Amino acid sequence: MNATLRYWKMSPAGWLMLAAACAVVGVLFFDSLNVMVSWWIEREEYSHGFLIPVISAYLVWQRSDKLREVEFTGSWAGVALAGLGLLLYLVGELATVYTMIQYAFVIFVLGLAWATLGTRAFRIIAVPLCLLFFMVPFPNFIYNSLSSKLQLLSSEIGVMVIRAFGIGVFLEGNVIDLGSYKLQVIEACNGLRYLFPLMTLGVIVAYFYNAALWKRVLIFLSTLPITILMNSFRIGVIGVMVEYWGQSMAEGFLHDFEGWAIFMVCFAILFLEMWLLMRLSKDKRPLREVFGIDPPVPALAGVPYQAQPISRPAIAVLVLTVLTLIPGLTLPKRVEVPPQRANFTEFPTQVEHWKGRVGTLETIYLDALKLTDYALIDYTNADGELVNFYSAYYESQRKGQSAHSPKSCLPGGGWVMEQFGPYTVDGVLVEGVPLTVNRVVIAQGESRQLVYYWFQQRGRLITNEYLVKWYVFWDGLTKNRSDGAMVRLVAPLRQGEELDHADALMRDFVDKIAGQLPRFIPD
Repeated sequence: MNATLRYWKMSPAGWLMLAAACAVVGVLFFDSLNVMVSWWIEREEYSHGFLIPVISAYLVWQRSDKLREVEFTGSWAGVALAGLGLLLYLVGELATVYTMIQYAFVIFVLGLAWATLGTRAFRIIAVPLCLLFFMVPFPNFIYNSLSSKLQLLSSEIGVMVIRAFGIGVFLEGNVIDLGSYKLQVIEACNGLRYLFPLMTLGVIVAYFYNAALWKRVLIFLSTLPITILMNSFRIGVIGVMVEYWGQSMAEGFLHDFEGWAIFMVCFAILFLEMWLLMRLSKDKRPLREVFGIDPPVPALAGVPYQAQPISRPAIAVLVLTVLTLIPGLTLPKRVEVPPQRANFTEFPTQVEHWKGRVGTLETIYLDALKLTDYALIDYTNADGELVNFYSAYYESQRKGQSAHSPKSCLPGGGWVMEQFGPYTVDGVLVEGVPLTVNRVVIAQGESRQLVYYWFQQRGRLITNEYLVKWYVFWDGLTKNRSDGAMVRLVAPLRQGEELDHADALMRDFVDKIAGQLPRFIPD
């Protein structure tokens, strides 16, 4: 035995200080962590979130034999990182943006560990701690954009699978028409319910995989194509089963079981990929050696232990955390008070020479949109020309609910965008502001339509989806408001009709309703 070898362990004072920091952090982040857990419960794509803290803790414990050989020197860089997490927490609390607070929590945990352990020891457990980022749900606008793209891709590949069995099928966006049954590729089939858990699994597997860095990166990156291809295969198989055995194949327990089975197949493909990488590189090691899943090495008998010193950076983080507790507890709870507005049921169905017929959205869309109020009205003029008016209003957009952009939704209905760009509607003012819209020409087969849409948010008229998110944050911080709406107008284009005529028609219609909008979408 090496006479100079010694082990390190946390002193009672060190454990007490760490427990105090955790208690204060628990108080600060309780509400946002509670919201995060509710998302794990309610949304299947994040149900794996419960396992991530447990897995992270296990991986840290697995490296405990390495930690006991290193003295904790502390790190001021860790103090800076922890301070950044606390700053983001305060900003997130003021704006009531839960996602920001949840990411701030993970950043603080990393900073606390770095400040306490020091750089050398922190490197030993940095990857297990970074795994905690995967427990935070994606921001909703990123989720919606990614979801719509995966739905389209899954639908297209799924149709290829169905046609490979000699079955006639027609695809319109996310709707697979089998003739006797229409299979709609909604969020439940978009692949995200496999992608997020499989990405997390890919990180864990790559961490254990004792191989070259490029192989570990490849394992993680391959989770995306594996998920898309297997989910598309699932959609194709469902289509084939519906064709031969009826609609029950796409519903109920069997539908859910197919999803679980596909995830397990994705899991198996990931391991098959690693086995192939080993064989191609002529790696003859046994799996036990390739995957470092062994428990920590027991401590050697007779080796003396020495108490870890409490570093100044660790004390500084505790002081920062306690100081943050003061504004965290004394700041009044910022509860949004939605402005007074008229309900869309009162929106006029007669606007000068435009007469409207009210429509409704199906439950499946309402469940996905999570809006507060909406209007869906078909207006016709004296010449029988049609303009469809749709507006979705949200009294709060802080918890992730927000207007879905037509830029993402229209392709899901099978529409191809021929033209897209900002367009100022001449002479039309909304609350004294010249109206600029996103002007889109869409086509599906021989049908063409002209679409105008914009986001009307707390006195602003916005055409950029990402700018909408910024102002939700900024107005939440400065005005304690995040209400807003999306307004969309659609005019069918007749065969051979010039766009100038359709633009004039839209201008006439929007000019007539512009004065009505502030009653329903307050500034």
